[in-house]
Amino acid sequence: MKVDVQSVAEIPLAAISFDEAVNNIISGDFPKGKAIHLVNAYTVSLTAFNPEYKKLILKGINFPDGKPISLIGKIKNGNIEQIRGPSLFEAVLRESNLSGTRHFFLGGSAELLESIVEKVKRDLDGVTIVGVFSPPFRQMDTSEIQYQDKLIREANPDIVWVGLGTPRQDFEADRITRQIGVRAIAVGAAFDFYGGSKKESPTYLSAIGLEWLFRLVSEPKRLWKRYLFGNLIFVWMVIKSWRR
Repeated sequence: MKVDVQSVAEIPLAAISFDEAVNNIISGDFPKGKAIHLVNAYTVSLTAFNPEYKKLILKGINFPDGKPISLIGKIKNGNIEQIRGPSLFEAVLRESNLSGTRHFFLGGSAELLESIVEKVKRDLDGVTIVGVFSPPFRQMDTSEIQYQDKLIREANPDIVWVGLGTPRQDFEADRITRQIGVRAIAVGAAFDFYGGSKKESPTYLSAIGLEWLFRLVSEPKRLWKRYLFGNLIFVWMVIKSWRR
């Protein structure tokens, strides 16, 4: 499938509906060798000062995860639809129960992964989970990466869901796609929400683009810098790209 793209702040975003994204992930009908990234304002802000990260994002398949970025895309191009990471994760799992799609979960604590697997088995009959792995929160050494890759290869998944936090998960999804040859999706906080380790924003706040505010209030010490500086940098990048 050829994916139409529209840019926001010089970042290419897939101009595709939510249902199309779900169906094409399950069918594997996307360009091969490209990881999928869920892009929000924070993702865009990081590309401003990290050329390596920007290069990685530019070569991937990018879904407009955040409501603000999808709204700006609509204003500019008219056909950008929000594809929210946690919703995408759950929808792909739910719709893949008859397709035989094989899922591997990478990231989060062992306890969180156990909660996710239990919930899938309880609520989504027929979904195939072939493996999980909780890597250390620090940078892994070569032997640890080799062990992780061995687990993925032996599990033979169709999709590796990567929940390691931004930007680490994007680098890892890209590496897995290139080196192991399996589709990897950097899915953000989807593991935490689905597994119940963090509260999800109420639907009405997400609908008006204030999910970030809910998360900031929920985790102020961890997220205040991300949203204060990240949002300002994002706005600056959008204005700069419009002026061009």
